[in-house]
Amino acid sequence: MSHFDIAVVGGGMTGSALALGAATQGWRVALVETAPLSSLTATPAEAAGVDDFEPRVSAISLASQRLLEQLGAWQRATETRHCPYTAMDVWDGEAIGRIRFEADELGAPSLGTIIENRNLVRGLFLQVEASELNCFDGQSVTGMASCEQGWRLELSGGEQLTAALVVGADGAHSRIRQWAGLPTREWDYDQEAIVCTVRTERTHENTAWQRFTATGPLAFLPLRSDDANDSGHFCSIVWSQDTDRARELLSLEGEPFCTVLGRALEGRLGAVEAVSKRHAFPLRQRHSKQYVQPGLALIGDAAHTIHPLAGQGANLGYGDVIALLAELQRAMERQESPGDLMLLQRYQRRRKGENLAMMAAMEGFKQLFARDELPLRWLRSTGMRWLDRAAPLKNQVAARAMGL
Repeated sequence: MSHFDIAVVGGGMTGSALALGAATQGWRVALVETAPLSSLTATPAEAAGVDDFEPRVSAISLASQRLLEQLGAWQRATETRHCPYTAMDVWDGEAIGRIRFEADELGAPSLGTIIENRNLVRGLFLQVEASELNCFDGQSVTGMASCEQGWRLELSGGEQLTAALVVGADGAHSRIRQWAGLPTREWDYDQEAIVCTVRTERTHENTAWQRFTATGPLAFLPLRSDDANDSGHFCSIVWSQDTDRARELLSLEGEPFCTVLGRALEGRLGAVEAVSKRHAFPLRQRHSKQYVQPGLALIGDAAHTIHPLAGQGANLGYGDVIALLAELQRAMERQESPGDLMLLQRYQRRRKGENLAMMAAMEGFKQLFARDELPLRWLRSTGMRWLDRAAPLKNQVAARAMGL
């Protein structure tokens, strides 16, 4: 049986980042990941058509980018496809309100970067491969129990690990959270998000486009392909719709779906010329009432999942990583145990309020745009137009979202 200071369960975008950062600080770290390392570090195939992109993408803020740069993962991830976006155009599909954010107004090179999740994970695991941390890839945790050293983990490969701190980074349905008995507050939106890749007649102009409607937001996120002749015609879409309507849209053939989709974006990018295989997932908001207990902490989707309204899910997870790494660095300097409850409670205080505030804001936006009463439509339009003209306040909102 091997003992570690920290065992991170789940090697997705947040778990691998936390493990890398903790190992850099000098902790003895184990990372348990169900996928084999060879699949995580494989070079992605070139993308020249809609079916060559991964449907899951993230809008990485500048604050998250800085973290990934410090870990050495951003440099590796951006060797493959990624698309910095320099503007965001947001409008009310039921009225005339509109806001446009520009990186130039903030003196920033971009507002963020759209990157396929697999390319980001590849960059992280190339760093894992080159690091000193112990990666138990191709294995899952089959059991967990408290012990004298902290926690004992049983792996599917038959090995057992002990750790002073276990970090649950194993997603929305976290088994670590369930085994630890940490309750959640959650509710279903009775909506599904349709995700796919499309090719549009007009170029996306390195702009993220988002239209709000009563039935849910539609986002076109800019992508870059490996085709030298492509001048910005590919986008990843996230279209939130009521469940019944989402099923109707999924049942359409490719060409009719493209027609409906192009109309839903009000023709901003011209005709939608091609669409990849479509995927849909139910929208559910979930928040763990506690992120920590002695020797255990949750990060990312294991602690909170959020409506994809503003594309902040990955960035909230990286905010967790930044905060927990700061507390672990303090513990290393003071020669304290990484599983110390006071340390973990400081992490929870730093993150819980901010995550709840973002979740409440997204819920408020959803409710505001879901209602069609004339006074509310007037209020939305007036507010969006006022904010668009109030440059200092608008830029302050954008800077906060970017982590500047």
